[in-house]
Amino acid sequence: MQSNDARITRRTALGSVAALLAARPVRAAQERSAFALIGDRYHNSDYIRTGLGKTLGKDLGLDIAFCDEVKMLRGDRLRGHKLLIILRDGMTWPDGYPDESTNAGYVATGSPKILSDPPVPRPEAKPAYWITSDQGRTVKQFAQDGGGVLLLHNVTYISPHNDEFREVLGAVTEGHPKIRPFKVKVTNKEHSITRGVKDFVVTDEQHYMKYEKDPKHLLLESVNEDGLGWNNLGPSSPAGWAYDYGKGRVCYLAPGHLLTVLWNPEYVKLQQNAARWLLREI
Repeated sequence: MQSNDARITRRTALGSVAALLAARPVRAAQERSAFALIGDRYHNSDYIRTGLGKTLGKDLGLDIAFCDEVKMLRGDRLRGHKLLIILRDGMTWPDGYPDESTNAGYVATGSPKILSDPPVPRPEAKPAYWITSDQGRTVKQFAQDGGGVLLLHNVTYISPHNDEFREVLGAVTEGHPKIRPFKVKVTNKEHSITRGVKDFVVTDEQHYMKYEKDPKHLLLESVNEDGLGWNNLGPSSPAGWAYDYGKGRVCYLAPGHLLTVLWNPEYVKLQQNAARWLLREI
């Protein structure tokens, strides 16, 4: 017959084991969690949440905290997450839009103009560039400390307004034409992110940017096969790259203006491979 001390010791040991087992799923979830800053005037948050919520959330199993409030890009909000995702530009519009039809929430009605009775005061319609010095340092520190940073589509428009963010991304925007078809070509087939991915065609904003890192990190190129360029820049542009940054990793992928783009089967492979590479799972 066991003594009281023995029974207490055994219960304590079992309790400790149970506590450890219970903690494992929590730690595992934290190791595959992401904070995603999304949405702007031209890019409705819902399609991004829907798109990435499937490709990286449901299908890949990441626990993603989506947010469209730029003030939440802070160190305390990133704490506990292993991955930072950003798909949005560098502007907010606190004083309204110069043209309401360019608002991502605008629904065309066939009317030649928007009516309001009583009339809406004419807005000043000037952009505010939201990223602060602290936020640029936060992104840089997150990567240097071992976090994975997945930067998508129009984040190149943040770069002109913060040198530290620009240094992490490794590029700055040069603009883009209207939505049109183009091919995304895999230029480095040996990288873990592109392995098994075929060239694909999307109808999207073909973003042009000035790439500022070593060419050896380039993975993708966008090419308008009709030979159409943009502002004398020609029909092609870098469209994806990845590299180690401090203890962490950074990846940029250019496509992403429409849900049909985010769900292109080959682009789904790229998104998922990129997330797994950033998390050091491949």
